[in-house]
Amino acid sequence: MKRRILWIGLPLAVLALTVWLVRRSRPDATQDTLKPIEENVVELGAEAQQSAGLKVVEVRVEPLEGTLVATGVIAPDQQRIAHVFPLARGIIEKIYVQLGDRVRRGQPLVSYDNIDLGQLTGEYLSLRGGLEKLEAQQQVAKTILDRAEALIKVEGISRQELEVRRAEYRQAEAAVESQRADIARVEEQLHRFGLSDPDIRALGGSDHGPHRTASHNTLPAPLGGVVTKYDVSQGEVVEREKELFTIVDTSTVWVLADIYEKDLGQVAVGQTARIRVSAYPDEVFHGKITYISDVLDPSSRTAKLRSVVSNPEGRLKLEMFATVEIPLPGKRRALAVPAGALQSVADQTVVFVQRDATHFEKRIVEVGARTGDWVEIREGLKPGERVATEGGFYLKSTLLREQISGEE
Repeated sequence: MKRRILWIGLPLAVLALTVWLVRRSRPDATQDTLKPIEENVVELGAEAQQSAGLKVVEVRVEPLEGTLVATGVIAPDQQRIAHVFPLARGIIEKIYVQLGDRVRRGQPLVSYDNIDLGQLTGEYLSLRGGLEKLEAQQQVAKTILDRAEALIKVEGISRQELEVRRAEYRQAEAAVESQRADIARVEEQLHRFGLSDPDIRALGGSDHGPHRTASHNTLPAPLGGVVTKYDVSQGEVVEREKELFTIVDTSTVWVLADIYEKDLGQVAVGQTARIRVSAYPDEVFHGKITYISDVLDPSSRTAKLRSVVSNPEGRLKLEMFATVEIPLPGKRRALAVPAGALQSVADQTVVFVQRDATHFEKRIVEVGARTGDWVEIREGLKPGERVATEGGFYLKSTLLREQISGEE
């Protein structure tokens, strides 16, 4: 009985020892979660640093210009907007452009059958025909008057009859002048529809029917720019009050920013402004302040500030959000690093701080104003620490690659 108990107990003891050894050899689950600092550190040997072109600089206090920073939006220059309306009521025949097209000044936008112009042309041709008849009557009256004046010399007619002939001639002359005034009035209206003097003189020619030739209008682009509004379709009957197109010249744009009441004393018309947009993070656009609102928004207590920015290549798009930096007079000393040291990781601004010859720690920082190539660091670094500038993107890529590998 004792021997049986001994043989049963021995295997149990061996099993317990095996379990204990396995547990001792397995890493404790808590040890993986107690390495937050090491997870933000990249190890890079000297040879790899040289291959990546890595350079480090010392964090130091630099003289920085004062800068007022505001948020803004890209808007069109209101003096470079054209709203295109038809000259009169008409039927759309052909459309030459689409929404978003870039057009030149004078480029055809749409052609249409101008109903009012057709009616006006008919009136003009009728008046011109009437003028020819009145001029003929005037010529007859002049001939009769000349004959009467010759006969009065030989007493061939009475003085009373001569006066009648003179009155008839003056009446014919007045009718001609009245008709010419009516024609001039109609010609002026034809000019407003875009017809030139040669076009008007050609009305009623034998090559084309007068109404068909005259009533067809083409609307040209009043300025070069981008078609930002398009509200017309072929065959549509349009009235003079309907806006068919809006064209915006974006070679110059406005940047509208909100300036808080407490900062208004630091800005003035004529100051320069630096414009940054997220689409081109490494590029600065330069503008000039041309307007500061005299009225504050009662809810936000801000005034509108307008900067005019040259945009010949159209890279600044309307409605883009922008950061407006306004340099202020005087210098101040602040902790700063070169702009090239800043990296973006998970929507946070970070730098890589050199801990020793081969280790670099990712550090989240809060940035402030930028002066030239230097950026103010408000939080996250201390003077004398060294951060990676050139080659920092390689450190970022290495860190992200190691983190992904660790998750797998």
